[in-house]
Amino acid sequence: MYQTTYHRPSSIDEAVALFGKGSEPKFLAGGHTLIPVMKQRLAAPSDVIDIGRIKELIGIQVTSDALVIKAATTYYDIMTSADVKKAIPAIAYLTSVLGDPAVRSRGTIGGSIANNDPAADFPAALVALGATVKTNKRAIAADDFFQGLFTTALEDGEIITEVSFPIPDKAGYAKLRHPASRFALTGVFVARMKGGDVRAAATGASQTGVMRVPAIEAALKGNWSPAALDNVAVSSAGLLSDIHGSADYRANLVKVMAQRAVQAAG
Repeated sequence: MYQTTYHRPSSIDEAVALFGKGSEPKFLAGGHTLIPVMKQRLAAPSDVIDIGRIKELIGIQVTSDALVIKAATTYYDIMTSADVKKAIPAIAYLTSVLGDPAVRSRGTIGGSIANNDPAADFPAALVALGATVKTNKRAIAADDFFQGLFTTALEDGEIITEVSFPIPDKAGYAKLRHPASRFALTGVFVARMKGGDVRAAATGASQTGVMRVPAIEAALKGNWSPAALDNVAVSSAGLLSDIHGSADYRANLVKVMAQRAVQAAG
């Protein structure tokens, strides 16, 4: 077993300072990604800095126009929050179909988006709602934050502190879950914002991670209903093709999941 030093800082500043002192440090939130790759010897951090219990990174707030979720808030707390259910019910639903009870009890929103798995659920919600990712250094629009497969705009030592979601007029999420992993074979989050703009984002479909779906957005802007998507053709270019489904299959799933998401949104 390689040597790793475990740290549990009590503040963001302390966590950043510890990161700066390590030769190959890693931040730990829920641990669903870092711990497995360490067990497989795919990562050997000199220092593991556990930020999951920093109080200023935990909590949910609602303002007149935004839902703010702190980065170390667990999926379970998001799923069961009365504030989330009232402000953006689709986010509470998304969290309820994410992983399994063990994952939901430990996983965090910050850990999910920092890892940016191509089949993760939360990136679709951030992009569809036009959310803002706030760190200890800056604010980053969701459209700029996700930059490709397991790649984000985060710099070394930068910590996500919270995610701010504009409260939409309507929003919904639907996904086809892999029966074993519970990851999305394809999931689509749709949102009609209060200004009338419509955004749709798909996860689990693209080779490069979460993606906007302009054809879905254009159709729904003219007619917010599942029927508006009946004749929409989603291109299979750039979509995943693997043992679970071809690119053409996923292209069709994008449309079907979008229709279900609109139906759920009402």
